[in-house]
Amino acid sequence: MIGVLLGLGAGLSAALNVQAADLTGAQIAAHGIGSVPACATCHGTQGQGNPLANFPRLAGMGAAYLSEQLTDYADGTRSNPIMSPFAKQLTPAQMKAVAAYYASLPAPKVSALPAASSDQDKLAQNLLTQGDWSRGIPACFACHGPMGVGVKPSFPALVGQSATYTEEQLKAWQQDHRAPGAGGLMAAVAKRLTPAEITAVAGYLAKISVQ
Repeated sequence: MIGVLLGLGAGLSAALNVQAADLTGAQIAAHGIGSVPACATCHGTQGQGNPLANFPRLAGMGAAYLSEQLTDYADGTRSNPIMSPFAKQLTPAQMKAVAAYYASLPAPKVSALPAASSDQDKLAQNLLTQGDWSRGIPACFACHGPMGVGVKPSFPALVGQSATYTEEQLKAWQQDHRAPGAGGLMAAVAKRLTPAEITAVAGYLAKISVQ
């Protein structure tokens, strides 16, 4: 009986710790902590982002991916004048809590891809769905999921972001200003894309309607 009670107690304690972490993440997202403002100020109350202001969508991203990005901002692997100083003020536990909270929010859903109405769109659609194996470029959707909705834990959604944000990230990988990603894949792929291809892919992804 004592063993059963101890087991139940341990299970309850673990469950409460998970709930506390989720609550902490939700609190930081909604209200901030210390001198770190609420994440919602820039990323929206539901983590939907603000494309017009170039703040990315966070809702439904993988917790491991989001936690890694916060860690990269904190240690200088990834740099941003807004995010870097805030990330440096968060503890590893707080980073994981915030990441877990945003990962728990609804992921983007896409019912259909928009028609490719221009040569630029056709170029983008081909790279997204087929890639260009003659240059060692896999289809973007092969890793990031059907219609770019993401594959947890390591491959984030591509849809729901502004064209400017996506273009900036691809250029950052080209210039080794971001960690190379799972298996070192993103930096390698980005460096094989032309400027015109980056603009085309970023622009087309931004046209995809997200539910």
